[in-house]
Amino acid sequence: MATARNSIESILLDRSWVSAQDLDKARKQKKPGQELADVLVEMKVLDTQRLARALAQEYHLPFQALIDENTVDLALVSKVPINFAKKNRLLPLSTTDGSVTVAIADPANYEPLDDLHLLFGAQISTVIVPGNVIGDAINRAYDQASATTAEDLKNIDLQEGQLDAVASELAQETQDLLESDDSAPIIKLVNGILSQAVKDRASDIHIEAFEKELMVRFRVDGMLYDMLSPPKRIQPAITSRVKIMAGLNIAEKRLPQDGRIRLKIAGRDIDIRVSCVPTAFGERLVLRLLDRAQAAVDINLDHLGFSGDNLARLDRLIRQSHGIILATGPTGSGKSTTLYACLSRINSPEKNIITIEDPIEYQLRGVGQIQVNPKIDLTFANGLRSILRQDPDVIMVGEIRDAETAEIAIQSALTGHLVFSTIHTNDSFGAVTRLVEMGIEPFLVSSSVLAVIAQRLIRRLCPDCRERYIPSDVELARIGLKPGDAAAKICRPKGCRNCRNTGYRGRMAIQELMIVDDDIRTLIMQKADAATIRRHCTSKGMKLLRQDGAARALNSETSIEELLRVTQEDIA
Repeated sequence: MATARNSIESILLDRSWVSAQDLDKARKQKKPGQELADVLVEMKVLDTQRLARALAQEYHLPFQALIDENTVDLALVSKVPINFAKKNRLLPLSTTDGSVTVAIADPANYEPLDDLHLLFGAQISTVIVPGNVIGDAINRAYDQASATTAEDLKNIDLQEGQLDAVASELAQETQDLLESDDSAPIIKLVNGILSQAVKDRASDIHIEAFEKELMVRFRVDGMLYDMLSPPKRIQPAITSRVKIMAGLNIAEKRLPQDGRIRLKIAGRDIDIRVSCVPTAFGERLVLRLLDRAQAAVDINLDHLGFSGDNLARLDRLIRQSHGIILATGPTGSGKSTTLYACLSRINSPEKNIITIEDPIEYQLRGVGQIQVNPKIDLTFANGLRSILRQDPDVIMVGEIRDAETAEIAIQSALTGHLVFSTIHTNDSFGAVTRLVEMGIEPFLVSSSVLAVIAQRLIRRLCPDCRERYIPSDVELARIGLKPGDAAAKICRPKGCRNCRNTGYRGRMAIQELMIVDDDIRTLIMQKADAATIRRHCTSKGMKLLRQDGAARALNSETSIEELLRVTQEDIA
């Protein structure tokens, strides 16, 4: 076992990674039993990479900055309980010449290494790896080790005698689904479906009941894929298990129900919205999955796919003191995410931001969020009236569905509030005419609306398998490009293991941003139709959805066929 020779404090000082003042401050904050180095990390004067390097030097052990998940021996991982690995911040990596190499964060914690020596019956070689790197690697490795494929799910042993007992079993979830050792077949099946959905980046799980079959489908990147078809006879048990997890009434099978599940899968916080509706052949379930960690990344304007010009314009607009900014597009086009990103961009202690939503999809720190509840007459309109008495600076209304909500939102904008909302139209030009059709006076629309964002979500080409090709002139013309417009950069999907042979992995947004200027205000006052407003905007050089998507195709980010699929109504 390696022993320390030089003090870690002297190593940190010698390398100028911390100052003597930092060390003095850390000593004063140090609690009994706490390591001084951990205090320095908490103080954010020392990062985990430098701490690991200093420990490696102190104990004369090799240092490794990253762990390549492809080189981790999953057979070794499967022998070590995940709780043990997380508690002791260690991960077995590989076997070489009868010795097992183990990544550790704290070389002073040698007792667990003795346990591994007995477990594997081999010598243990250690390598120092930053603690946060080991934590992420543990989640990925155990996710891989316990990954359940659709074929595995089909082969789960479903014993007749066990099915009846499962339907009424009120089992509690473990902290992390991967740590569950429950052997009940239905629980194992449902856990397997959930963990596989997270691994496949699914946004929704559909459990659909038909006359003679039960179908489980995942929605990945906006497309539904068949995953497995469990026996029809276990449908009630699966439904009951999901309803128990969501806190729903398992005895009520005639009425729709909505619930929530919050759990951890491979160390990731997952929120699941559950919708259960009765059908002629039993209850149908749809589970909407939200990865909270990924959501924190997604609600950032820089990650949503706005082009440079549109991002700069929008950044100016969302800092206005009053007015309405509308996001428009079909269901599932990312409108709410864009508005959340706008709120996050301008969120500060100086601003009072309040939202009314149905449902609350993301929880934003420092923002007051109200959930619509029609059962107690808490509608968008009523909630918006109450919000105005809360001295807000910025308001977000989940959706303008009727004239009453639209009128209050516009009055709010005219009285000095910045208002964000969504409205259902196909493009940005139809949004202002839709408000007029609702009965809002044109002069109110023209004086309150600052801009309208229309967007769609489009699938990204898989970077591992996309292939370049020369498209025909007809293909280029369909997306508004001329022959020779950098066609050599255009790619098409091929399919590989990493993208489940779809050719696509992930999605991005394409947008058009209509800024309401004096000319457009005049057209609104004249009650011009959407086509007239569209012609005016395009004559001024505004980039349409199709053109924004064509730029992405030229940049090898998406394919022509995907762009045509998403924007077909705009091309017709």
